[in-house]
Amino acid sequence: MAICVFCASSQKIDQKYLDLAEEVGTELAHRGHTLVSGGATVSCMGAIAGAARRAGGRTVGVMPQALVDLEIADTDSDELIITGDMRERKGTMDARSDAFLVLPGGIGTLEELFEIWTARVLGLHDKPLVILDPWGLYEPLRRLVDGMYEQGFTRPNVFDAISWTTTVTEALEHLEKPALPLTPHPDEIGESATG
Repeated sequence: MAICVFCASSQKIDQKYLDLAEEVGTELAHRGHTLVSGGATVSCMGAIAGAARRAGGRTVGVMPQALVDLEIADTDSDELIITGDMRERKGTMDARSDAFLVLPGGIGTLEELFEIWTARVLGLHDKPLVILDPWGLYEPLRRLVDGMYEQGFTRPNVFDAISWTTTVTEALEHLEKPALPLTPHPDEIGESATG
């Protein structure tokens, strides 16, 4: 199974986030999964890929040429795919993956999360989507989306499309289970992507 991991590239974060990324990479490899990631050597991206390879796992990095030019590409990847831009990068990561795991990250991670989450809510894919959030970074986001649902801005299945977890074991167990198909009711399809 190929699991795409969205995670931080910031080098200013606490060491615990890097340790979490390493734990995830190691466990992915031990369970026989391929890692698909953003293909960088920095921060959590570098930590997860390095840990996966040290544990015998296969890694696929996907990076736009503009970031390769900054010399942060993970050239040790088993496969490094160079794309023309960020949109192509996300499309390639999506196509190469069977499931998605979101670790703590910044606005780039949120962008990736929302694109996959929206597509899942719309029934455009049935791939498992899991957030691993041991320290509650995404709790305000969860409350925000809950409030949006309560006020009618999101579809009833918005939380059926995603699993929220706090441990690596729990996250991987959710990723390894087939996701339930989600099909929006025709009355739910409106102008915006999520409601």
